[in-house]
Amino acid sequence: MRALACLLIVAPVLAWAEDIPVTSRVADVTLYPQGGTVIREAGFAAPEGSHRLILTDLPVSVPLSSVRVSVEGAQLNDIALRDDYVPPRTAEETAALQAARAEVARLEAALRDAEAGVEAIRLEEEAAVARVAFLDQLGTSRALAGMDPAALRDLVTMIGQEGLAARQAALEARQRADAADRGLTDLRDDLEEARAALRALVPQDAARAMLAVAITADAETQGVVRVAYTVPDAGWQPAYDFRLDRDAARLSIARGAFLQQSTGENWQDVALTLSTSRPSEQTAPSEIWPWLRRVFDPDQMQPKTLSRGAEASFDSAAPQAEALAAPAPAMVTQAAPEFDGLSVRYVYPGTVSVASGADRVRVDLGLIERPADPIARAVPLLDDRAFLMAGFTNDPREVILPTDEARFYLGERFVGQRPIAMIPAGAEAELSFGPIDGLRLTRMIPSREEGGRGVFTASNALEETIRIEVENLTAEPWPLRVLDRVPYSEQQELEIEWTAAPRPAGQDVDGKRGVLEWRFTLEPAATQEIVLDYTLEWPEGKLLR
Repeated sequence: MRALACLLIVAPVLAWAEDIPVTSRVADVTLYPQGGTVIREAGFAAPEGSHRLILTDLPVSVPLSSVRVSVEGAQLNDIALRDDYVPPRTAEETAALQAARAEVARLEAALRDAEAGVEAIRLEEEAAVARVAFLDQLGTSRALAGMDPAALRDLVTMIGQEGLAARQAALEARQRADAADRGLTDLRDDLEEARAALRALVPQDAARAMLAVAITADAETQGVVRVAYTVPDAGWQPAYDFRLDRDAARLSIARGAFLQQSTGENWQDVALTLSTSRPSEQTAPSEIWPWLRRVFDPDQMQPKTLSRGAEASFDSAAPQAEALAAPAPAMVTQAAPEFDGLSVRYVYPGTVSVASGADRVRVDLGLIERPADPIARAVPLLDDRAFLMAGFTNDPREVILPTDEARFYLGERFVGQRPIAMIPAGAEAELSFGPIDGLRLTRMIPSREEGGRGVFTASNALEETIRIEVENLTAEPWPLRVLDRVPYSEQQELEIEWTAAPRPAGQDVDGKRGVLEWRFTLEPAATQEIVLDYTLEWPEGKLLR
């Protein structure tokens, strides 16, 4: 190390005249649900001629193969990257970081002093306990056997008095120590908060990578070098507030996003773009391979094997992110979504700051309003009350992404939080806004018969009657959608017949065979009854499953 330092000192000054050290900062970030693209910027001033711009502040975790560089103000020649033997850089600490470290040190010293005081009181308790132990041992000594009664009485009195005093001293010391320790709660809380504040600042003293950018200037110039690269340890999670206005039949969707990153450096006042694109996932269609089938004699059956093509399809490499083009400056105009038919981009109108490994920042992405169709859905087979649903058609330029951060409101009343699946642009969807306690559901089986039937043909049969009641205990009429089911068969041997009164409005609802649907409006204090009968018949000797 000393030899390297000496070499750097005695190197000709002219050799270093062509190298221009520059300091870069994260200026623009595009986040995907998993991963992101970071653009760093660094200004420079260079005389006429060929030079190298030396950046030594790239995080060492940057995948060097993803780095793309552009230069304004000079001609870009070539770039060199390395993550070892990087020249040292001056450690920079902000005033906030220095103050946070000083506060942690102050509180740690204060806590040490206070805990030392508590320990001193504990020592008083231990000394008193030791006195008690000595007096107890003295009272059982064999030397007492030869003492005259008066001396023995005086000794016993002394042991009792001193023992009582020692026990009282131990108790008092314990109480003072416990009280003093409880008094340190606020100090410990302050220290933990100070440590959390220090962690949030994330001292950026980790190892760095170096980037050397060769440029040529026709004349003295001032310019900007931009470096773009992908990072895996960052991303955003959608957050939605769905609010239903029943009276206006409108659904408002407040869009938001939670940001996080663990790149090893803080992002301070960076321009932000959020994209629904997912380059870390599959980016190309799967390959299909020929399917060879053979027949064998039963005694020549061989284990099933995969063709080489099929084996290759199961051992494919993980999809890689697409290469980045040279970055261009981004112009932030508005927070409206930009939809290109494949993904949606949100350009945040301001800047954000996200500490590495510490912050979980929420940003707002605006509001969408859509017409909604409120209706009560009843599933008597599984529920004892109906639920308020809102059907709507998603904005044709908006993709609602799957997330666990979806909160539901009925007017101003919070209903609950639960995950939602993806709703593509322009797709129809239905969301639930909680139970309607006044719409009570009852499902009974008053009649069930099972046994054989037939005169010339032996068979088994099952007959069942289901009675469903929907009761409206509210003071308003409700449009209802009631769902139930009857069994279905794919065997000619199993015959199924059913009837329903009233007749259902739909069968095989949403492509689910045997699922029935009734639609009606139920007035206040009214009850709607649905009777469903079905019969199953199958040959004797067969079992019903």
